[in-house]
Amino acid sequence: MTDSTLRETPQSLAKACANELFQRDVATQHLGMSLLETDVGVSLITMTVKDFMLQGHKTCHGGYMFTLADSAFAFACNTYNKPTVALGCSIDYIAPAFEGDVLSARCIEKSRGGRTGNYDVEIHNQDAKLIAIFHGKSYQVKGQILPSSDVQISNEKQ
Repeated sequence: MTDSTLRETPQSLAKACANELFQRDVATQHLGMSLLETDVGVSLITMTVKDFMLQGHKTCHGGYMFTLADSAFAFACNTYNKPTVALGCSIDYIAPAFEGDVLSARCIEKSRGGRTGNYDVEIHNQDAKLIAIFHGKSYQVKGQILPSSDVQISNEKQ
């Protein structure tokens, strides 16, 4: 962020918030995840399955897939410049992922009201095969992601 006030559309604010959080997110970066796309209530991230992510069956450990989905969820629910955390999450594993697979997690906001929201994440491999489905419920806490002195939302249509 610069010291000058930014005139933001909701979409550019969403991207700025996600980029700021990504820069702070050591865990996501350490696992080699890439933030590819962000919009209001939406994110897309990828992760390549590495050898250290494999469990005893030589498939990707579910915890790494959960982490991928949870990161996509975090970027999507924090697109309003309001710090938001997970209130609860669940995941269903549909198919295995293997070493070298490139997993894509797309999160989409389903509802948001008051301090809570509901988000769904689908994880697919490089062949568009569905690997897992994640549901997250979010809770908005106090504060802002970007300093309010740096952000001014324009009244332009989305």
